[in-house]
Amino acid sequence: MIKSLNDMNPEESGRVCEIKGGQGLINRLNSLGIRTGKKITKVSSMLLHGPVTIQIDRTKVAIGFGMAGKIFVEVDKQP
Repeated sequence: MIKSLNDMNPEESGRVCEIKGGQGLINRLNSLGIRTGKKITKVSSMLLHGPVTIQIDRTKVAIGFGMAGKIFVEVDKQP
């Protein structure tokens, strides 16, 4: 199942399958380690369109709600 990062529940994880944005957004996310094919876990999100905290490898990063809505993840199946 493919979801945007905003639609994922906390502690869900999967692989980034698509980033829908311009080259500037893609470059910014690449500098944070977020790129297609990387395993990503949603740690938390704030209410009312606040930042979304994610974990990539062993690093936790907070990104804005708008950016998170442009990152699409193929979510791992839950047991």
